Amino acid sequence: MRYPLPMQNLTLTWQSAGGAAVVLYGGAYAAARGRRPGVSALLREAGTLLALFALWQLVGHLSVMSADHALDRAGWIHRTERAVGLPDEASWQAAVTPYPVLVRLANYYYAVMHFAVMLGVLLWVFLRHRERYAWVRNTVVITTAVCLLVQFVPVAPPRMLPQSGFVDLAAEYGQSVYGGAVGGVVVADQLSAMPSVHVAWCVLAAVAVVRVSSSPFRWLVVLHPVLTVAVVVVTANHFWADGIVAVVILLFAYAVLASAARRRGRASVETETRPRVGAEDRPKQVT
Repeated sequence: MRYPLPMQNLTLTWQSAGGAAVVLYGGAYAAARGRRPGVSALLREAGTLLALFALWQLVGHLSVMSADHALDRAGWIHRTERAVGLPDEASWQAAVTPYPVLVRLANYYYAVMHFAVMLGVLLWVFLRHRERYAWVRNTVVITTAVCLLVQFVPVAPPRMLPQSGFVDLAAEYGQSVYGGAVGGVVVADQLSAMPSVHVAWCVLAAVAVVRVSSSPFRWLVVLHPVLTVAVVVVTANHFWADGIVAVVILLFAYAVLASAARRRGRASVETETRPRVGAEDRPKQVT
C-alpha cells in the first residue's frame, strides 16, 4: 500500500515571486543610495532572477488556448518520438514505479532542484567569479526568454496521457506542485511542457560550473543534468523532445552571446588601431 507523503507547493507562484522581486529591487535601490554597491548589485541580480521566474510562471497561465489541442500536440510528440526510435518514456516510468522511495525522491527533485541549483550557481559565480557573472546571467535571460516564447503554444505533459501508459506519480503520492483541476478544467500552468525549462537550466548550470571553476571536482555537477533528465522523464512531466528543444535553445543563447562578444572585440580592435591625429600631425597653418 502506498502512503501519500504530503507536500506543499515548493514552487513559488508568479505573484509571490514577482512580489519578492519588487522587494529585492527596492532593497537594491536603498543599498545604492546608502553607497553599498556590492549589496545593491547582489539584491538587483536576485530580483532579476525572481522576476524571470515570475514571468515563467505567468506565461504558464497565459499560454492556454485549448486544452484539447495541448493534449493533441502531446500525443503527436509521443508518436513522433516512437517513430524515430527514441525510448518510450512510459517504459522508463514503469521501471521506477515499483520503488516508492525512488518515486518520492524524484518528485522532490523535480519540485525543488531546478530553481535551487540555478540560484546557487548564480550566487556562487556572482560572489567568487564576478568577471564571468554577466555571461552566465545573460545566458539565463536569453534561454528563459526564448523558452517562454515557445511556451505560449500549449503542450500537455506526458502524465496527462494515461491512454499512452503514463501515470501522474506526483498526484498519486500527494506530491504534486500543481493545483488540481477546477470544475473539470485543467490548471493552466500544467500546459507549458514544451520546452523543458528544468532541462535548460540544469544543463546551463552544469556548463557554467565546468567553464568557470578550476576545481577537479567541478565535473561532479554533470550529475545534476543527468538526474534532472531522468527525473522529468520518470515523473512523466516531460518528453525527451521537451529536453532536446530546451538544449537547442540553450545553444542558440550561447551562439548569440559569442556573436556579440566577437562584435565587441572587433569594435575594440578598430578603436585601438584607428589612427589618431595629434597636435604634431595637424597641418601647419601658413601665415
